[in-house]
Order: sequence, then C-alpha cells, then structure tokens
Amino acid sequence: MVSDEELNRMRWAARRGMLELDLVLEPFVQSRFATLDEADRIRFKDLMLSEDQDLFAWFMRREQPQDRELALIVKKILDFTHTSPDDR
Repeated sequence: MVSDEELNRMRWAARRGMLELDLVLEPFVQSRFATLDEADRIRFKDLMLSEDQDLFAWFMRREQPQDRELALIVKKILDFTHTSPDDR
C-alpha cells in the first residue's frame, strides 16, 4: 500500500519543469503509481533521478534506457500514455 506521503513525493518528483515530461509523468503518477507493485515503485523512484534530457529522449522514443530496470518502467509509462484516457 502506498502512503499519501509517498504519493505526494512522487507527484512532486514528476513535476519536471518541461511541459512534455509533465504531460507524460503527472497523469501516470495520478492514475497508476498507487497501484504499482513495489518493484515498479522503486523503478519509478530511480527513474525520477534521471536527467530531464534523458527522460525526454526516452519518452519521445528517440532512445532507450541502457538500464534494464529503467527500460521496464519507461515501457510501462509509455504504454499508459498511449492508452486512450477512457481505457485508463
């Protein structure tokens, strides 16, 4: 179970100051973070330590993370992003 404090920290971490990233990360945190298993929550927290330029390249599918664990959570976020809002 995710505490309100942890969820708030991840909402804050998802605010990157780059609109393109905010549009990807904030809805994911709002809709999915609380339902992630512990491994994916750790992956997401690790992802938030990445540089904005790397995140941008990954979410625009220009590059993929070299780290397998980061690649897993990036894929999960991209799958969510490309799902119709009605199906989320």
